[in-house]
Amino acid sequence: MSIGHTLLGLLESGPRHGYDLKRAFDEKFGHDRPLHYGQVYSTMSRLLKHGLVEVDGIEAGDGPERKRYAITEAGITDVAQWLATPEKPEPYLQSALYTKVVLALLTHRDAADILDIQRAEHLRSMRILTDRKRRGDLADQLICDHALFHLEADLRWLELTAARLDRLREAVTA
Repeated sequence: MSIGHTLLGLLESGPRHGYDLKRAFDEKFGHDRPLHYGQVYSTMSRLLKHGLVEVDGIEAGDGPERKRYAITEAGITDVAQWLATPEKPEPYLQSALYTKVVLALLTHRDAADILDIQRAEHLRSMRILTDRKRRGDLADQLICDHALFHLEADLRWLELTAARLDRLREAVTA
């Protein structure tokens, strides 16, 4: 996810302080990975430098001055271009799990155990996500569905690999 583009998109509804941007980001997108304040302010500084936002006002407070940021026309154009650009699908051609299975075979360890342990971890994660999906709002349900579909694909790969372990062992130790 592009944090800069996300913050720009949040600014399209109107000017906000960095604190308000962090709160809106965390509420909409940061359930599992909330932003750090430093991340917000460093991103806003970069966006300001590139002319994608401007300072709409400065308020004095007990601590440092509070800047209110507004998106510029260039920022609106940048967000529109980002939204229209498709994300590159993640091919996962060299996963850590595949590496562990092959190394287990190369070192004469039980690769089936690795697959079983991973299957159990995937199923545990799926139970947690399913419970979260059941209790969540529509946005959370969609996020959970996305993760669940990826985990289901991983489970299919685990099953397929388990069924082909003898052939894989022959191929990697030859």
